[in-house]
Amino acid sequence: PSDLFDGTINMPVMHQAVKAFLANQRQGNASTKTRGFVIGGNQKPWKQKGTGRARQGSIRAPHWVGGGTVFGPTPRSYAQYVPRKVRALARKSAFNARARENAVIVIESFDIDAPKTSALLALLNKLGIADRKVLILSDGVNHNLYMSGRNLPRTHVLPYSDVSTYHLLWSDVVLVESAAFDNTENAEDTENADTENADAEGAETEGAETAPARKAAKKAAKKAAKKAVKKAVKKAGARKTAAKKTGRKTVAKKTVAKKSTAKKAAAKKSAAKKKGK
Repeated sequence: PSDLFDGTINMPVMHQAVKAFLANQRQGNASTKTRGFVIGGNQKPWKQKGTGRARQGSIRAPHWVGGGTVFGPTPRSYAQYVPRKVRALARKSAFNARARENAVIVIESFDIDAPKTSALLALLNKLGIADRKVLILSDGVNHNLYMSGRNLPRTHVLPYSDVSTYHLLWSDVVLVESAAFDNTENAEDTENADTENADAEGAETEGAETAPARKAAKKAAKKAAKKAVKKAVKKAGARKTAAKKTGRKTVAKKTVAKKSTAKKAAAKKSAAKKKGK
C-alpha cells in the first residue's frame, strides 16, 4: 500500500521503539539484602575496648564478608510507554527501511496444509532466502505456518498485526502475505471513519451549548453551593447552642441537689443537739 511504503524513515523514532521493546522484556526481579535484612549479626563481635582491634558492631555490616549490600538492586519495573502514533510511525519507518533494501517479498498465500518444516524450508529455498534471517508475516494467526517455522533457527513467524519495529529491524528479509495488507487497510478506514463521526458529533453538541447557557449554569451552581454552606453553618450553630443549654441545666440541677443535701444535714445536726440537751 502507498500509505505504508511512502519512503519515510525516522531513525530517532525507530530507536525509541526498539529501546522500549527491549526494556519491556526485562523482568526487573533482581533483589539484594541490606544489613537490616541479613540474618544474624545482632551480637557485637568483640568488646569495644581492650582488644587492640578496630571496633565493630555487627558481622553483617557492609564491609564484612556475608554482610549486607549498600544501594543494591531491588525489584523494579523497566517498562517504557511509547504512544500509539509513535509506534505506528516507527513500524512504518522500519517497513520503508526494508523496502529501500529490496528486502520485502509479498506472497499470495502460504499453502501449508499441515505443520511441516520441510515444506516451509522448500519455499524459502525456492525464494533464495533460506540462509538469511527471515520474518514471515501471516494474515492473522496461522497455526500450521507457525509450527512449520518454529524449528528453523533464522526464521520468525508472526501475525501481521503483532509485528513490532524490533522484529522488522532484526530480519534481513520480510516475507508478507498479501491479504494482510488488505485487512489492515480496511481496519484503518473503519477506524478513521469512526473517529470522524465522533468528532462531528462532539462539534454538534458543543455548538448546541451556547456561552450564555454555560454562564447561567455556573451562576446557579454557585448559588446552590452558597445555600448549602449557609444551611450547614446554621445547623452547626443550633447544635452548639442546644448543647450549651443542656449543660447549664445539668449544672443548675447539681447545685440545687447540693444545697438541699446541705440543708438536710444542718437540720439533722440541730435536731441531734436539741435531743442531747
